[in-house]
Amino acid sequence: MKNQFFKYHLLVVCTMVVTIISSFNANAQQSTSGQEIKFTTKTYKEVLAAAKTSHKKIFVDAFATWCSPCKELHKTTFKDAKAAPYFNKRFINYTVDVEKGEGIGLAKTWQVESLPTLLIIDENGKVIANHTGYIDGKGLMQFAQEAAESAQPKNRKGASNK
Repeated sequence: MKNQFFKYHLLVVCTMVVTIISSFNANAQQSTSGQEIKFTTKTYKEVLAAAKTSHKKIFVDAFATWCSPCKELHKTTFKDAKAAPYFNKRFINYTVDVEKGEGIGLAKTWQVESLPTLLIIDENGKVIANHTGYIDGKGLMQFAQEAAESAQPKNRKGASNK
């Protein structure tokens, strides 16, 4: 009888310990990934002017409120611990609903055909990279880095560059 009583209490204590540890781990993960990509609430015209002044590229999240993958980007990818500081430092981040206000015209200009669409735009308003569909944090970083590399002028050495 004592042995059963002991086993029961041991099981209860172990369950409580596991629950407490899991709770601490969840809180620790939330605090380390507390950063997220900060999107501006300015108009596109204001964003473009800011990009010209700061010589930064624009990262665009083109979405619609009904789009499940768009919502998932905001819940996960845009809160990625590596992607968030990278984008906040290097880009002006702009999110636009393609079914409302200026988003309708911008979607036509950018030829947005499916959602979510992520764009990288240079300071002159030219789209230099485009991604359609959900992407995780690692993929988003790769997308941005490839766009930055393709936008860099190539240093070519020819016969006249001696």
